[in-house]
Amino acid sequence: MNRDRNELHQVGVTLRVILFTIEDDQLSVVVTKRTIEPFKGSYNLPGGFIHNNESLEQAASRIVQELTGDTHLYTEQLYTFGDPDRDTNGWWITVAYFALLPQDMHTHAPFRINPSCALLPVEKLPTLAFDHATMIEYAVNRLKAKVQYTNIAQGLLPEKFRLTSLQKTYEIILNKPLDKRNFRKKMSSLGLLQALNEKEISGRHRPATLYKFKTKEQVFFD
Repeated sequence: MNRDRNELHQVGVTLRVILFTIEDDQLSVVVTKRTIEPFKGSYNLPGGFIHNNESLEQAASRIVQELTGDTHLYTEQLYTFGDPDRDTNGWWITVAYFALLPQDMHTHAPFRINPSCALLPVEKLPTLAFDHATMIEYAVNRLKAKVQYTNIAQGLLPEKFRLTSLQKTYEIILNKPLDKRNFRKKMSSLGLLQALNEKEISGRHRPATLYKFKTKEQVFFD
């Protein structure tokens, strides 16, 4: 079908990354402060333009590396946001990815690289630029869903962890308490974890066995 040239629009494409980690027992996200209009002084998600000859996956990996210095974090394409009115500068389509930073690593990233970055609790975010609050909401909902049928939680955990730390991570993601006995029974039945011949001493508590996930690959279960 032929279209009148006046009906065609120039559309730009950008990419944003929702980088989650856990700080102070809260699911938190990395944001940056805008230095230009529109929304100057407000926070937005890190990201930007896609480089020449760069795939979407390569662009997302580059941005995650720029933020954290790590190229092996769990990263997944989330959604494409393309409302023509979402940006006052023109019609910009944004492809959003989300990534997970283990909670023992976030002290190393991203603040020494970009001083305009901040790590803010998802439940206490200020008003964000553009539709970035919606992007974060999409990402939180995706994370909540996937933690119930995949091993995605490992992206927020150190390589070795206690079962109490694992349960706490699930509770933070799902934003609700879980029964200890039922949780451990479920984890045992899934066969995702490997007990290590190592223990961790925490305060006056008895030494606790450390565990790790058997594989770093994404595993799906019922």
